[in-house]
Amino acid sequence: MAPMLPKLFFLHFEGTSFVAEDEDGDLVGFLCGFLSQTARDEAYIHFVGVTPDKRGEGLGRTLYERFFEEVRSQGRSIVRCVTSPVNENSVAFHEALGFEIDRVVEDYDGPGEDRVLLVMRLS
Repeated sequence: MAPMLPKLFFLHFEGTSFVAEDEDGDLVGFLCGFLSQTARDEAYIHFVGVTPDKRGEGLGRTLYERFFEEVRSQGRSIVRCVTSPVNENSVAFHEALGFEIDRVVEDYDGPGEDRVLLVMRLS
């Protein structure tokens, strides 16, 4: 997974991007997010991954909850993210966390690249 992680997230969004390591120090998960500079009450989760052999153990939820805690402490009350409509597992995971589908946008990331826009209102 490490080659998929743009270093810029950990340099420029250090406080809102997280990694998870196993007991041997191997990377097993990550979440890259940031505070919106446009909408002062929003934060955005850009990129999340959990190594396949650790999925289903709650690591993804833990990373999201860490992000929610951090952005809430910085006065953000809305979290947004985007996923592909064909990634039904991702949509279900986000809904289980409490995200709602804001809308589905055709060609969001270019022709044929439809996306599900998700939103969570933090309490």
